[in-house]
Amino acid sequence: MASIKHPVFEAHILEGLCRTIGDTADGLTGTEIGQILLNSNIPDIDPQNTKWRRLYSAFAEWQNQHQCSNHILRFVQDALQPVRYIGKEEVFHNRRLEVNKRLSFIGTELTEEGKFRLVAKATTIADAEQRASRLKHKLENRNVHTAVFEYCKAELLFENYFHSVFEATKSVADRLRKLTGLYADGNALVETAFSTTNPLIKINNLLTDTDRSEHIGLCNLIKGVFGLIRNPTAHQPKIKFEITEEEALDILNTISYIHKRLDKAL
Repeated sequence: MASIKHPVFEAHILEGLCRTIGDTADGLTGTEIGQILLNSNIPDIDPQNTKWRRLYSAFAEWQNQHQCSNHILRFVQDALQPVRYIGKEEVFHNRRLEVNKRLSFIGTELTEEGKFRLVAKATTIADAEQRASRLKHKLENRNVHTAVFEYCKAELLFENYFHSVFEATKSVADRLRKLTGLYADGNALVETAFSTTNPLIKINNLLTDTDRSEHIGLCNLIKGVFGLIRNPTAHQPKIKFEITEEEALDILNTISYIHKRLDKAL
């Protein structure tokens, strides 16, 4: 992408980009801004101003002079290098989401690896917002249980299917531990919680064969989800365990169903 002359940002898009990067509470520090501007060969023409206005002055001046946004993109890439966010993963995800909403208007996106790629150019704010949270939007339309969002909010926002599914499966184990007070994990946790002789969780009164079958069925469904998703994803590299958007939606819907049944536990 270095050989491509990237189009300029419109003023209101550039302002949004600067406000995101220079956010008072969660953005870069003044020192970081100065260093990254220097690294990006963008003159720091207004260093005494507030952070986002300082950035806006520098970006606008450079963009007006060169009629492209290349060095601004260099700044963004440096500012969002993953190594800067070790121990601050959620900050990285949130900041990258907001930045990508603005970058989408020039047909560019910053990946989780800190690299740019070309994408279809957004034409409206709604277009950019919808692309950034498409998976979350689809799950909301399916009336997915709130626990799914609580356990994988960041991953959902960034359409990270691998980690969203992995985190959501862990939510089931956490839920079982909270309901039972057990400290076990995996099949041992599920089988103890759903024991037919001394159940710690009951989804019905276990009075009939149908009740018993339903009780065992939910137990087996949970063990199946653990075996199919949680165990393989815990032991395989992300690149070797690919999950498509449709697969993620189906799996998360199943996990949502489990949580909804647990809501009715006796």
